[in-house]
Amino acid sequence: MPTYDYVCDACGHAFELFQSMTDSVKRTCPECKKKKLRRLIGTGGAIMFKGSGFYQTDYRSESYKKAAAADKPPSKKTDSPKKDAGPKQSKGKSQSSAE
Repeated sequence: MPTYDYVCDACGHAFELFQSMTDSVKRTCPECKKKKLRRLIGTGGAIMFKGSGFYQTDYRSESYKKAAAADKPPSKKTDSPKKDAGPKQSKGKSQSSAE
């Protein structure tokens, strides 16, 4: 069942009402009891998630991210250059040590 937004033109009271699609549009304001209530046009049939999240892992806190980074094993960076398996050859040129 969708949630509809209503506003009263008499007193300005705005609220959301959870009602069936087949229910009639409400006309009487619950605050001032005048028949000046109108339903607002919404954004359509989109799903709206309200709240802080639906999974714990969706939006992790900064403290969690820092602790997770500290628990990671150190990366295997080497400061020394890698040893080549053999002499490099340029494209189109052949290097020969016998010349």
